[in-house]
Amino acid sequence: MKDTLTPGLVHHLEFLVPENKTVPHLYPEAVEFETMPKVFATGFMVGLMEWACMKVLEPHLEEGEGSLGVHVNVSHSAATPPGFTVSVDAECVSVKGRRVCFAVSAHDGVDVIGKGEIERFVVAWDRFDRGLEAKRSRAAAE
Repeated sequence: MKDTLTPGLVHHLEFLVPENKTVPHLYPEAVEFETMPKVFATGFMVGLMEWACMKVLEPHLEEGEGSLGVHVNVSHSAATPPGFTVSVDAECVSVKGRRVCFAVSAHDGVDVIGKGEIERFVVAWDRFDRGLEAKRSRAAAE
């Protein structure tokens, strides 16, 4: 991680909500989701917020590094139908070692639809992959 990653860095992301990002598409296997209204799903909104955070981080990562979401605390306060454009703003508010905290908010052109905080942890992918392989080995041994 480069020392250029500091609080105050921001990214603005816009996304046109397609029908396949609505609640019935979140888990098509679940009848409970299938019968819900066709509005932007909370899970997809959180993913969009995470994406904006990753875009803040991107120019400040070393070769072979990435980030993982480790904590999400956001509200989803208004419904957004497909066809609306959601704007997400992410701001880095703190960097503590490899843990990076963000303030996030989302707006659909009419309402603030969500806001809160997201934490991501910067990792070296090769080390992360070794950890996954060790976990697979432990699971296979059980």
